[in-house]
Order: sequence, then structure tokens, then C-alpha cells
Amino acid sequence: MADKNAEDIDVLKRRNFNPGTLLGPLPAVLVTVGDMERAGVLTVAWCGILSSTPARAYVSVRPSRYSHSFLKENGEFVINLTTEELAYATDYAGIYTGAKVDKFEKLSLTKLESEKVAPPTIAQSPLSLECRVFEVLEMGTHDVFMADILSVSVRDDIIDEKGKICLERAGLLAYAHGEYFALGRSLGRFGFSTDKKAPSAAKKAASSKKAASAKTDKSEGENKRKRAEFIKNGKNKKPTGKSGKFKKSKKDKGGVGN
Repeated sequence: MADKNAEDIDVLKRRNFNPGTLLGPLPAVLVTVGDMERAGVLTVAWCGILSSTPARAYVSVRPSRYSHSFLKENGEFVINLTTEELAYATDYAGIYTGAKVDKFEKLSLTKLESEKVAPPTIAQSPLSLECRVFEVLEMGTHDVFMADILSVSVRDDIIDEKGKICLERAGLLAYAHGEYFALGRSLGRFGFSTDKKAPSAAKKAASSKKAASAKTDKSEGENKRKRAEFIKNGKNKKPTGKSGKFKKSKKDKGGVGN
């Protein structure tokens, strides 16, 4: 929707649609399955956190997906967060089936041995959650794999000198209604609404895009340079080969969120 001033928007005008999965933005992640020798990777947007203590997460996957059998048999997976640099790989991994394509090779994704589980961690991912399934729920078109988070691995370049994880440096990717987005500017830290010294949410919302652009963090360029340097040996490349294309499996109608 085109930008409009608050006074031009009639918030009372709405339309109702049929039931659908219109929730966003979502974290389009690369989920790895299998093991170091025989690994698979698929894109999942229907994932999230179940609880803080114990630390638990879930992914929802269609039974028709090639990676589904790995999940059922091995009961382990790794949720790898994605970035702007991984956008192409994220889209590709959600379209092409691992039954016909070695997506690690085609996308130049680097496998790292995980600490607690058999599936590999993707080196280019800034943060990865190693998970072990404790229950599977059949939910209509998808099976929900609920799992304990056993370990979290983080790239050194997004950890500051005090040991704090700085995800704002990672250039994280989000997915909403069929499109990928780079996360934008920060509007405030958790709890900022209780800080009397902090600018109000209304004032921040009223600031123009031009003003926000002028206040862009000076370290953004340096952060991008570091990310580019880190992934230069494993930067995503378009599929090679005579045609440069691969056929989808007839039974694997994938895509983000499937």
C-alpha cells in the first residue's frame, strides 16, 4: 500500500476474507536434516518458539516434502536463520526437491558439524538452533515437529567484545505474503515504552523515511562488509549446469511455509 498520512487512513473500513494463513512477517529459515554425509535442506516459514523453559521450538512440514522422511526417521533438525545474502538460497531451497538436487552443492552452502545433533549447521547462517523432536502432531496439510532446543551456535562476527549477541548486525531476512524483506530500522528495544527518557512510539512512527535514512547506523556498511567477507567462499550462486534449471518433483510442491 502506498504511504499515507495517518489522517488519510480510515481504520474503520475493513474487509473479511475466507480463512487463510495470512500471518506475517515470518522468519523464512533454512532447516537442515539428515547428517553430514547425507544432508538435506528445506525452507520453512511456519516455525517458531513453543516455550522458554524448557527451550522448545517447532517446524511445520508437509508429508509430501522430501525432507519429511528425514525428520520422521531421525527426529533431529537445525533451524538456520537467514540473511539478505541468503535470500536466493532461501527461495531456491523452498522450490527444488532434495530428491533430485544436492542443494548444498548448488547453493554453495557450507556444512558444519553440529554440537548436539546429527544434521549439519549452515556456516553462512548467523545463528542456528539445534533441535531434537519430542512429539509430532498431524495438523491437516502439515505435520508439526515439536522439539527441544539442545544448543545454539552463533557466528563470531555478530558477537561483540562483551559477549553479547547482536542480531541487528546479521541483516536478517523476513517473509510476508509471498515476498522476502530485509528487516528495517529499529523502533526501540523491549521495554522502551516504560522508559520516560525514550522517544514515544508516536513520535518515532511520525518520523519520515528521509529522516530515518539520515540516521542510519554508521556501522551498517562495516557490518555488511564483514558479512560479505565471511561468506565470500560460500556466497550463493545460481545453479550451474547446461540448462541452469532443475525440474520440480511432481510430488514435491514446495515453497516457503510448506
